[in-house]
Amino acid sequence: MLFKVEMDVNVPPDHDPVRFEQLKAAEKTRFQELQCAGTWRHIWRVVGQYANVSIFDVGSSAELHDILITLPLYPFMSVRVTALCRHPSSVHDDDR
Repeated sequence: MLFKVEMDVNVPPDHDPVRFEQLKAAEKTRFQELQCAGTWRHIWRVVGQYANVSIFDVGSSAELHDILITLPLYPFMSVRVTALCRHPSSVHDDDR
């Protein structure tokens, strides 16, 4: 199943900057693991915001939830999820 996931990161201004850099590094590692596994198919930055729009390919909404809560920056995120399905007019059979 494909899901569009919009993530906005809101870190409190008084959060320890050293700890935040550690969390960002851990987030990048986790993202790259999921990307290499084919789970996190696409990611785009949202211009002018600490936010992204991503496409996940998972077996269920429960699996997506379980993945999202493993993200190191998850406690600082507002997340919006939209389930997607293939459009009948698409010229691509695999929706990639």
